[in-house]
Amino acid sequence: MAPKTARARRLGIALRTHREAAGLTLETAADEINSTRSTLSRYENAQTLISPATVRALLSSYGVGAEEIAAAVQLAKDARKPGWWVSYSYLLSPRTIDFIALEAEAISIANFEPSVVPGLLQTSDYIRGVMRGGPHTLGDDLVEQRVKVRLDRQQRLTGDNPPIFDAIIDEGALLRPVGDQSAMDGQLRHLVKMAELPNISVQVIPLSAGYHRGTRGSLHILEFADPEDPIIASVETVAGQMILDRAGETRTCTKIMEHLRSVALSPADSRAKLLSVLKGR
Repeated sequence: MAPKTARARRLGIALRTHREAAGLTLETAADEINSTRSTLSRYENAQTLISPATVRALLSSYGVGAEEIAAAVQLAKDARKPGWWVSYSYLLSPRTIDFIALEAEAISIANFEPSVVPGLLQTSDYIRGVMRGGPHTLGDDLVEQRVKVRLDRQQRLTGDNPPIFDAIIDEGALLRPVGDQSAMDGQLRHLVKMAELPNISVQVIPLSAGYHRGTRGSLHILEFADPEDPIIASVETVAGQMILDRAGETRTCTKIMEHLRSVALSPADSRAKLLSVLKGR
């Protein structure tokens, strides 16, 4: 099953919107193209990639105008283009691949981490420490491949048209050693450096803030350029990563992220905190 990229989700929403505007049920619309209700439902939910020809046939049966059909057909073509992450499908879980595909299209990324430095700001030595301390024992080759995946994800932050990235880190993550002292010092210096970029904001929640709404686990929120693309949230649980896109769920996650920003130090004070932690090591 292909990753649910933002393009695929946007196409699915368009298909459903046009079908409902035409007053057709899933069964009736599927009959128009000699398909099934379940297949059309998977198209609309971006669970299965739809061919450009099928998009054209569907929208024509809905009475959609030529310009809108052409735009949807192009969207279907774009959605089928493989991303760089496809070559790592053997290495990562389907949920992780789905998230990477969405992250690659986001124009705004907010990430709170209670226990580790956010992945998009981790150094290679720090990543190695995280991978070796994970729930699975990995050989050196697998560790290095996972390091490369994470470093590849980071390239967007310093490339053309980078996303806005707001990182919120619990102070405990800065105090928890990952790797040796050299790796940890390098990681703290890297955070200070990355925070100087205009598209990156780093805020630290001090231990003095006490228990807060993010204490239970990490949280990501992704926003996209097209207003038709719903916000995506991702949370980490003991069962792994969960990707949320229902309005009620994402609204709750957005409120939690706003709370975390409010209890965190300002970017300037966070920089001072980072330098203080680095000096005190």
